[in-house]
Amino acid sequence: MDTQSHLGLTSRSLHWIIAIGFIALSLIGIYMANTEAFALYSIHKSTGIILFVVILLRVFWRLKQGWPAPVGQYQKIEQLLAKLTHWILLLGTLAMPITGMLYSGMSGHGFGIFGLTLVQSNDDPELPGEVIPYNELLSAIGEQSHEIIGYTLVVAIVLHIVGACKHHFLDKDRTLLRMLGK
Repeated sequence: MDTQSHLGLTSRSLHWIIAIGFIALSLIGIYMANTEAFALYSIHKSTGIILFVVILLRVFWRLKQGWPAPVGQYQKIEQLLAKLTHWILLLGTLAMPITGMLYSGMSGHGFGIFGLTLVQSNDDPELPGEVIPYNELLSAIGEQSHEIIGYTLVVAIVLHIVGACKHHFLDKDRTLLRMLGK
């Protein structure tokens, strides 16, 4: 159970699994987009789908538990920025795998989890190694959304980390310590 001074094991575990997984997937995704490292795509997709299940659990948990209470009194602008950043993180981490699956699935590339096919690729019978999109418009929407949400989340993660450091080093409060289980 979460309290003002303590976050429970479930909240902390879901937070850190998603944080580490999402940061790793973001770095891999940025690398893939800039280098065309095609060998990493199936790992990125598989890990993203598995992380999506954890994200769904976290969304459910957050809606059930509510947001953790602040550990102190803060200016209204700080409270607003914190709420906005937390909502962006929650909804953005939910939207990332959805848009990734939309992009990959509708582009004809398909996706699965480490060899277990969830959406079959739509191979072009006339051009070996090429695929035919199932729906080019939905694929383009998925691709653009995945990229925009991804970079938005990178900014939100940086703000979140800066906020945690501010609380810990400047305010000297327990915000970061309770997320570390101390």
